[in-house]
Amino acid sequence: MTIPTPSQIHQPPIALDEATALSGSDGNFEIELSDRWQLWGPSGGYLGAIALRAAGELSELSRPVSFYCHFLKSPKFAPVQVSASFERAGRRSESIAVRIEQAGETVLTALVRTSDDTTGYSHDLTSLPTDKLPDEVEPFQFSGPGSEYFTFWDHVERRPVLKISSSTSRDPICREWFRFRPTAKFDDPFVDAARPLMMLDTFGYLAARQKYPDNNLFAPNLDTSAWFHDIDAQSDWLLIEHTNLVARDGVMFVDGRIWSESGKLVASGSAQLLQLERS
Repeated sequence: MTIPTPSQIHQPPIALDEATALSGSDGNFEIELSDRWQLWGPSGGYLGAIALRAAGELSELSRPVSFYCHFLKSPKFAPVQVSASFERAGRRSESIAVRIEQAGETVLTALVRTSDDTTGYSHDLTSLPTDKLPDEVEPFQFSGPGSEYFTFWDHVERRPVLKISSSTSRDPICREWFRFRPTAKFDDPFVDAARPLMMLDTFGYLAARQKYPDNNLFAPNLDTSAWFHDIDAQSDWLLIEHTNLVARDGVMFVDGRIWSESGKLVASGSAQLLQLERS
């Protein structure tokens, strides 16, 4: 892999709503995958955000409540076709199937559940796992040539609450504030829900890297699941805590949660990662 020079690194970021904008209608869409969202290949979270956006284009209800996808093949940075169809269209909840294809091959399948706001029981037993707000945490600094760098990170500002180590084995946990740029928050709930979805897809591997800093393996996601608890409560800055709970037989299980600055749990998610040797 070619490591970019410092002059290549900080390119102007692309707003998430622009990066996931689809052309087409009636459940049939197209988008060209941009190499500005590279993590090994096109970021799985970026693909998931596109699928979530397609579901939003079809949905007649107000917000997503859950997302689940399989990553079947890493596509090229080229046009893809996106189809969305109802598995069930109810008055209070919908199930929407999404498929992303390229050159006749399926690269992602997803199911999205939606809902309208209704009355019911309300409680939250979670709490923000830090007393440090973003302004009290030092920004993450890319270490420069010789380290892996991917264009995906041009779009995210990071402030780690737990120090990130590249040389010492630590518990496989990441905990950090993040903010998308150039636009931090979006009015469309399907676009705004893509923020936690993308980070839940991404930070599981970063958590595992804390325990195995030798970096002899990489671990792409086989799947990603996310549950959206309170998208309306999202702030510009969000805190993610992601943990690699189990690694066995070439597979890693990761589990994450995302909070707003006010301490509300806005999303959670899990994934299985496949461990592969670096070539």
